[in-house]
Amino acid sequence: MSRYSLPCALTIAGSDPGGGAGIQADLKAFTVHRVYGLSVVTALTAQNTLGVQGVFAPEPEFVAMQLRSVLEDFPVRAAKTGMLFSGEIISRVAEALAQKTFPLVVDPVCMSQSGHKLLQDHALEALKHEIMPLADLITPNRPEAGLLTGMSQISSRGDIFEALKRLQDMGSRAVLLKGGHFQGEQVVDWLAVAGSDPVPVSRPRINTTSTHGTGCTLSAAIAANLARGQDVQEAVINARDYLQLTLEKSFPLGRGYGPVNHLAPLCP
Repeated sequence: MSRYSLPCALTIAGSDPGGGAGIQADLKAFTVHRVYGLSVVTALTAQNTLGVQGVFAPEPEFVAMQLRSVLEDFPVRAAKTGMLFSGEIISRVAEALAQKTFPLVVDPVCMSQSGHKLLQDHALEALKHEIMPLADLITPNRPEAGLLTGMSQISSRGDIFEALKRLQDMGSRAVLLKGGHFQGEQVVDWLAVAGSDPVPVSRPRINTTSTHGTGCTLSAAIAANLARGQDVQEAVINARDYLQLTLEKSFPLGRGYGPVNHLAPLCP
């Protein structure tokens, strides 16, 4: 094997022409983490820092064809899913991943930061019953956790622990409930791994409007760390440190919620 070989990580997600989220963000995060990025495009979006103007999804069979092409030829060491959009696409992706031999991170993307739906209504059940049982880690934010669990309120520590339990009961080996939508000077993510008590992963809140693509970036960094052989907790903590740096070194771009600085580790 060449000394220049890199582990391969795969993203299965939508495209963001602004580069802040989706496939583009994932590939940037993969590259910074020194893994070779592979991608399967589930949807094309027209979006910028102000919002999502439109979504176009390819035929589900073509999504499955992309995925089969990658899996048949590349030694995938870890994968993540992002925007899956429809129940039909979810079913085809789940079929192709059923015999996977690598860890899978599922970012259950349901809505953009601007409030645009990125998952069709009927697709939620497919996400819960077909993709989540395949996951080694799922990374919902508070609104996504509420949608998936049916909990109308997730506020207290008791609520958080109940949500984590319900999410794990859906089949995922681990859950990271992200804390960005909770109030406080600290952003506290809660990591629950099967067989262990939930643990907090806390970082200071960064005062910035450059928050577009934070969820995509975090899940991609976790997948990259898993591809490099880290266990789930180590992968999550290191990815959270990377996300913190991308926020600290962000810069204004666009007229709305700009992207994080994916290249932050390379900046002086």
